[in-house]
Amino acid sequence: MAKDYYKILGVEKNATEDDIKKAYRKLAHQHHPDKKGGDAEHFKAVNEAYQILSNKEKRRQYDQFGRVFEGGEPQGNPFGEGFGGFGVEFNPSMFDNMGDAGEIFDLFFEGLGMRRKRRTYERGADVEITLNITLEEAFHGTAKTLPITHFTACKECKGQGYNPSAGTTPCAACVGQGEVRETRKGFFGNSVHIKTCAACAGTGNIPNKICSACVGSGRVKTKETITVNVMPGIENGQIIKVTKAGERGPRGAEAGDLYVHLRIAAHPTFERRNNDLITKKEVSLLDLLLNKKIEVLGIGGERYAFDLAQEIAASEAVRIPMGGMPRLGSRARGDLFVQLIIKRPKKITTRAKQLLEDLKKETE
Repeated sequence: MAKDYYKILGVEKNATEDDIKKAYRKLAHQHHPDKKGGDAEHFKAVNEAYQILSNKEKRRQYDQFGRVFEGGEPQGNPFGEGFGGFGVEFNPSMFDNMGDAGEIFDLFFEGLGMRRKRRTYERGADVEITLNITLEEAFHGTAKTLPITHFTACKECKGQGYNPSAGTTPCAACVGQGEVRETRKGFFGNSVHIKTCAACAGTGNIPNKICSACVGSGRVKTKETITVNVMPGIENGQIIKVTKAGERGPRGAEAGDLYVHLRIAAHPTFERRNNDLITKKEVSLLDLLLNKKIEVLGIGGERYAFDLAQEIAASEAVRIPMGGMPRLGSRARGDLFVQLIIKRPKKITTRAKQLLEDLKKETE
């Protein structure tokens, strides 16, 4: 029975690329073999489903034929056994939702062995980590060195899994084809099912000398450090992708990617709203009345000064243009808003009260 990749990822058949990616990341994180309670077989199935459904061409084949064919197009002959003297076998499921006549002829010539591509190993798994930074680091930008433990290419065999100088031998199980055929009897006759050869993992060859360091996998668990560059103006929750910094694939396959989730710590002085910053400044009632000059510090250490104009209400915020966070990938910045907090005197002397009364009479 064909695998239901949509069911494995828990998505509908009309799921978008983003839906498929989100479902994969969640399940891959949940079932990763290195995690407590992880399931290697389930993880493998989830990865296989994602590799098919995240690729537009493979997904089209899967939706149309119920399986994906190596080399990008269907392999095998859809015509009946003995058709036209060719002696090829019939698989009725191949005609389900068949497109146009051109696809039928593609299948026909594939069955004659006129086009064939050897299987390659799938890329390694993606890795997700969380990086905590300060608001100042988000303002200036920074480079962080992170420790990570993941699969990397074996240095002894350079990721091949065997000694290349010792060579390989064609696989006896699949006669060097990388695939084996199973013939099953059904209502419409015999049907042929092609699957990857388990003995050679689809390569068609068996190494003569397996690498002892990686036991043939071509990869080993390694502790190393990776530098992640954080651009000025990055926001909380954004993800940085480091290409090919994830798990290395088996036997020379390329590595997956590293996804770094940014977490910006709360700041004691500034509150961020998109690219704008908000801060508070205490001013005395007399400073407000006397229109004194007030100074505040920006997130980058800048000093901003402004006058307490009489028309400024106590509840208003003073706007300082371009005093906020940088806009990602731009020289422009948001604004800084200074919320004034009027500080009343704790004690007013008799003389001070008289002065205030006199001031009141002048303003009436």
